[in-house]
Amino acid sequence: MIVTVLRSRLKPGVQDEYGPAAQRMSERARTMPGYVSHKGFVADDGERVTIVEFETEEALNQWRVDIEHREAKKRGFENFYSEFKYQICSVIRARAWLAKAPPGKAG
Repeated sequence: MIVTVLRSRLKPGVQDEYGPAAQRMSERARTMPGYVSHKGFVADDGERVTIVEFETEEALNQWRVDIEHREAKKRGFENFYSEFKYQICSVIRARAWLAKAPPGKAG
């Protein structure tokens, strides 16, 4: 599993234009072979964090070179972001836990 952590801040006044562009890339990412998931968060101070998971580095590279994604990144750097950085990480170990539903409750 490859995890990418994207951290960014938007320029003032770009949210109305950024929102649909980000939604389009979100939809496109879901169609990529090897895509697992992604989720975004916005901190109280305005920093945006998106966590993206791909099955393999090769799958991530296919997303990286996707022509529509490349164009969106260029547009983001030119028009939307005042700050942007990312980290690409290999998962060394993973563990998940889910609480069981109480008896008689559907979960």
